[in-house]
Amino acid sequence: MQEISWKDNLRIAWFGCFLTGASISLVVPFMPIFVEQLGIEGDQVAFYSGLAISVSAISAAFVSPIWGILADKYGRKPMMIRAGLAMTITMGGLAFVPNVFWLLFLRFLNGVFTGFVPNATALIASQVPKDKSGYALGTLSTGVVAGTLTGPFVGGFIAEIFGIRNVFLLVGGFLFLAAILTILFIKEDFQPVPKEKALPTRELFTSVKYPFLLINLFLTSFVIQFAAQSIGPILALYVRDLGQKENLLFVSGLIVSSMGFSSMMSAGIMGKLGDKVGNHRLLVVAQVYSVFIYLLCANATSPFQLGFYRFLFGLGTGALIPGVNALLSKMTPKVGISRVFAFNQVFFYLGGVIGPLAGSAVAGQFGYHSVFYATALCVALSCLFNLIQFRTLLKVKEI
Repeated sequence: MQEISWKDNLRIAWFGCFLTGASISLVVPFMPIFVEQLGIEGDQVAFYSGLAISVSAISAAFVSPIWGILADKYGRKPMMIRAGLAMTITMGGLAFVPNVFWLLFLRFLNGVFTGFVPNATALIASQVPKDKSGYALGTLSTGVVAGTLTGPFVGGFIAEIFGIRNVFLLVGGFLFLAAILTILFIKEDFQPVPKEKALPTRELFTSVKYPFLLINLFLTSFVIQFAAQSIGPILALYVRDLGQKENLLFVSGLIVSSMGFSSMMSAGIMGKLGDKVGNHRLLVVAQVYSVFIYLLCANATSPFQLGFYRFLFGLGTGALIPGVNALLSKMTPKVGISRVFAFNQVFFYLGGVIGPLAGSAVAGQFGYHSVFYATALCVALSCLFNLIQFRTLLKVKEI
């Protein structure tokens, strides 16, 4: 495939990932209010809101490998279209749910049929030259981040003027647009692997040159999302504890967004740097940097200082996910790349589910500051495992 093709695909896939990211973040901030509108009261609001948010990630974690198998068999583009069209119904359909149980059911189905972003990642990884994989996958990841940041602002505006149910209709429209753009503009010269050359999933993992490194990269993805989400449940409370009394939600949202903006700014640059110096080196350096920033956040003395540290943190995290994806693409046979990315997404989803639960538990026992210390320890352990395999990581450039 010519170089111009993967660059064109990257642009369309980026926009599709942007729309997908916006669709996800657009509805999450208003879930508690919507649950109340469905008739739930008191302490049950928090329970059902959390369940509605997490059930999608849980179902996606279990089903993702199946979609990965089908993507390796039939192509990544069909899986992107399938995810976009199915989520158009599951997300847009939330505008019509009569009670909280239908809400949970559609959120569950949304996780079952999700998969636009991992398949877009696998598509680009299968087409881009290996010496530019860090740049391409880093750029692609900024689409999700940009959409995630934009979503709450757009959703808030629409919800204030037209109501929450119309926000869900907007989400469905976004996802439908992502599917249409994929149908019209994404090009994939997919050649099904002959049956005699096809690798069953078990053989695929045993055929990888560095299987222990593969598992370690999956665990690294888990830790990245675990660390990112562990702070979420206590951030607003921590900001209040640092002295913010007025406009608490606005300031907390600004602090959350600061990390996203800096990560979006740095991901493409970090991807290019990883292609030059080695994605493995940059990944380890980024993890060391993350540990340092988490320790600073634990000792912040004001909301402004915390926001500044979170902005600095985002500059380093721009190297984490693209670094993992680039290494996976370099060490995986193309006949199985979708399955590998699907399994990596499983660990990523699990990190997103377990992270908030762990953060809340640690905060309840030891206080808000301890969440940052505990998260720093988890990242440090992951970094240590990566360093232990440093010689293996050096060999990845040979693949």
